[in-house]
Amino acid sequence: MIIRKKFRFEGAHIVRNCTSQRCRENIHGHSYEVEVFLKSDHLDNGFMVIDFVLLNTVAEFIHSFDHAFTLWDKELDEVKGAIYRINARVAEIPVSPSAEGYALLFYFVINQIISNVKLVNGEKNVRLHAVRVHETLSGYAESAAEDLELVKFSFKDIHFNEGIQNEWKDKGWWTLIGGF
Repeated sequence: MIIRKKFRFEGAHIVRNCTSQRCRENIHGHSYEVEVFLKSDHLDNGFMVIDFVLLNTVAEFIHSFDHAFTLWDKELDEVKGAIYRINARVAEIPVSPSAEGYALLFYFVINQIISNVKLVNGEKNVRLHAVRVHETLSGYAESAAEDLELVKFSFKDIHFNEGIQNEWKDKGWWTLIGGF
């Protein structure tokens, strides 16, 4: 059985090296929807794949990108400097912040979160099936396990500035995914 949980965030970026001049040369933003699909061949004591409350860590991770500027780590140093100076919330990631980049990054991280969730009500064999990132109403990118071969980065390559990290201190969720 497959279940889905949807999350939202508002974010800004520049997508360098793409075809569209508007996207590659201008800061712009989107209202993102992130759909997380979980799969299991078992239902728990409540006849569910997993209680959505156990996905709070996933929600917190995705929320880290809300009202933040996401930088590709290959961005020009002068642009990075300006972004860090004028934004309280910055995420610097090892992939372009396109829908495809987000989908791959989110699958990579959420897969680790799901594998570390403490199952408490008879859940079994719960695994991440896919992550779908809607950048617009008409377009999305989806990543699944076979896309992990495209991952050429580790958790150490994902950086959040102090503004975002301070929000985590009370929650402790980052220890589930390698401690950033």
